[in-house]
Amino acid sequence: MKKIFNNGLIWFGAALSIAEIKTGTSFASLGFSKGLLAIVIGHIIGGILLFLSGYIGGLCRKSSMETTKISFGAIGSKFFALINIVQLIGWTGIMIYDGSNAINHIFGIGNWVWCLIIGALIILWIFIGISNIGKINSFAMGALFILTIILSIKIFSSSTVFEKPLEQGLSFGGALELAIAMPLSWLPLISDYTKDCEKPFATTFVSAVTYTLVSIWMYLIGMGLAIFTQETNLSVIILQMGMGVVGLFVIIFSTVTTTFMDAFSAGVSSKTVSNKMNEKLNAVFVTVVGVLGTIFLPLQNIEGFLYFIGSVFAPMIAILLTDYFVLKTDNSQKNFCTSRMIIWFVGFLAYRFFMHFDLAIGSTLMCILFTFLCTCLAFRVKA
Repeated sequence: MKKIFNNGLIWFGAALSIAEIKTGTSFASLGFSKGLLAIVIGHIIGGILLFLSGYIGGLCRKSSMETTKISFGAIGSKFFALINIVQLIGWTGIMIYDGSNAINHIFGIGNWVWCLIIGALIILWIFIGISNIGKINSFAMGALFILTIILSIKIFSSSTVFEKPLEQGLSFGGALELAIAMPLSWLPLISDYTKDCEKPFATTFVSAVTYTLVSIWMYLIGMGLAIFTQETNLSVIILQMGMGVVGLFVIIFSTVTTTFMDAFSAGVSSKTVSNKMNEKLNAVFVTVVGVLGTIFLPLQNIEGFLYFIGSVFAPMIAILLTDYFVLKTDNSQKNFCTSRMIIWFVGFLAYRFFMHFDLAIGSTLMCILFTFLCTCLAFRVKA
């Protein structure tokens, strides 16, 4: 039970994120009712995919990228591991950027200073280690939980939140896509935390449900803040809400606890690329690169980044789930499975194609259904 609780705590920390709140502000143009519907439906879809992906890792005792060998073979899994490392470097930079930028608007001593402080804390988290971080996370998450409750009360005690959507537009389909995209971005990571669990179903279920519920909450806070203040700049919102030092605490710890997972899983994925790599040192390297990227690169808008993640990992997980649960196929002993990679590429192109249309169910679900059908038709279900 302790390990299940610790896994739940880890995923609580993953969802309690500035990136989640910031993305939630994009839903304000829909108004509260439609925005809530898009957030909940999108997270249910993403949460189910997150659970199934983590459950495979728990049953197979393999990390997320190791499980891709089931469909794509050894070389194919290295391809997705490399893409995963790239996206995790991107997430590390984006998270540090969002955190440092928001803090600097409150305590203006320079973005680069806050980048270094947050980066140093993430590296400290890495060296403490995933197995020893439980007590620290318990304290941090407990404090953050109380603070976000206070923030939620401030927002939702006002009727303004339910009456005044922002004017700039985001379609329902586009909003649904952004809601699915965030849990989808964690698909290549979840098995890194479920692979060593004693009870795969219970651990994965708690992890996925915890993340999904807290992520919905963070999106709602972001949307509510934007409607309440009629502002989408998170740092300006925090100042308007009179958060000050409280805002500093929330931003720093939510950034560190979430970004730690990105860096840690990048280290785990590096083992799929080469067994000679050191997980902890690679995680530190990813953090350093993320800090440098934050200082020297423009990382303001993450919507395009989320859509890229969706286009890569939606067809990948569709093929893996089909192979594992439906076709009962295992290509782990093969070097490369050309047929699956072709289907993945077709799915990737399909996702980009679906993005040009304002689909009520979003591009991700269409891509997954399309890729699932392609895989079943190509290889057929075993009797």
